[in-house]
Amino acid sequence: MSQAVFAKFFRRSAIAGGAAIALFGSFAAPVLFSRVADAQEITPPSVAPPGGAPPSFADLIERVRPAVVSIQVRQAPSAATGPSLEGLPPGFEEFFRGQPGRPGGRAPTSLGSGFFIDERGTIVTNHHVVADAEEISIHLSDGRELSAEIVGSDEPTDIAVLRITGNTRGRFHYVTFDDSAHVRVGDWVVAVGNPFGLEGTATAGIVSAMGRRDAGSTAYVDYMQIDAPINRGNSGGPTFDLRGNVIGVNSAIFSPTGGNVGIGFAIPADTASAIVAQLQNSGRVTRGWIGVSIQGLDEDIANSLGLDEARGALVAAVVDDGPAAQAGIQTGDVILTLDGHRIEDSRDLTQRVGATAVGQTARVEVLRDGRRRNLNLRLGERPSEQQLASAATPSTNPSPAPGSDEPGIAQSALGVSVRALTADDRTRYNLGVSQSGLVITAVSPSSDAAEKGLRSGDLILQAGGRNVRTTQELDAAVEAARSAGRPLLLQLDGRAGRRFVAVEVGE
Repeated sequence: MSQAVFAKFFRRSAIAGGAAIALFGSFAAPVLFSRVADAQEITPPSVAPPGGAPPSFADLIERVRPAVVSIQVRQAPSAATGPSLEGLPPGFEEFFRGQPGRPGGRAPTSLGSGFFIDERGTIVTNHHVVADAEEISIHLSDGRELSAEIVGSDEPTDIAVLRITGNTRGRFHYVTFDDSAHVRVGDWVVAVGNPFGLEGTATAGIVSAMGRRDAGSTAYVDYMQIDAPINRGNSGGPTFDLRGNVIGVNSAIFSPTGGNVGIGFAIPADTASAIVAQLQNSGRVTRGWIGVSIQGLDEDIANSLGLDEARGALVAAVVDDGPAAQAGIQTGDVILTLDGHRIEDSRDLTQRVGATAVGQTARVEVLRDGRRRNLNLRLGERPSEQQLASAATPSTNPSPAPGSDEPGIAQSALGVSVRALTADDRTRYNLGVSQSGLVITAVSPSSDAAEKGLRSGDLILQAGGRNVRTTQELDAAVEAARSAGRPLLLQLDGRAGRRFVAVEVGE
């Protein structure tokens, strides 16, 4: 309701109330005065705050607010931003040329939040706040505006460290990280930041959940979910506990409208502080790397491997001459432990490997052919995302292989038909001379194979942990799985990439 409509509604309500009093006043007045004469003063009871809550957050906010800053970033203009300006009506082209990101227009800017972590002027914020920055301005709570430079930034965790530049006078108020491992769901939190450019905004709420894995695309952060209202511009700001310690760095919101709906995500302090320490020391973050592609285990895959539970990380591919290859890890192995720590899933392995020092030798337990083996693995340094992308195996052609419309030989127990590889197939699937496989030419729509995503044109590389070259070898793998009463584990390549799938074996 707008202010004008509300005012009009209020006026109408007041007028109607006054009319009612005038109409019934002659009847109500005697009773009213009688009651007033006999009335006693009533003192309203004091309302105690909920258990554990302070009567007010004012003292806390007053103490921490000077350490929280607003960040304005001028980014490099991009000539390619937005649609073409050609053909617009007269006057429109001139208008749009003056908009941020347009040739000849203002440079695009972004707003965010941050906080001092020492008196010398070191600031923590989000990577996405300062990405592609050409100029960074810091606005303090006392009204000062200062310049800053990037010390280091880490895209996978969305953490960046800045430093105030220039000849500054005095020391800066700062706050410190606290170990967020002790934080529990239901604990009070306070967020201070710069939502929509409104500097110094404070909100309060509780921790809604811990260990959120589905709040971002990175495998390196298990987020803290909070319901303290945060919006655009809160990115990079601190989440405080009631003692004024930083227990999280605000990073993202879930919102169908772009505004707060009570679901915000913060990078836990123990994760953020470790990244900040590396960025301060060297300006970059190094992570351990073993040189494998991994996938998670579902119940069918675990059953096909003889595991009692879907626990561990399945090795889908091994980088040639990488640390894993040198240690003897093979495609199809399941990594169960790393240095004695139980591996729950592929994300758990990624985080533990990333947190292990480069050059350190780790002991790895793997499951292979139903037996457990222990291997010694010396970790390398994880390449950049650009290097990993350029070194990745070229993707296969999404179209079916030539001749895949041929009927092939039916493998009715799996619900597929297959044929042998051709020379063109080897080129299409980027296979070496020694690599083998069978091309799927048809999949029964009612089969478990179809439900698991197998498609005509996919390539079966392995069946039951063995390379398959002929239909006879596939038949033998099917029979072995049937005898063991397990699904058959297949390694596939095709439209969905290289992966393992466990398929039920029929009669």
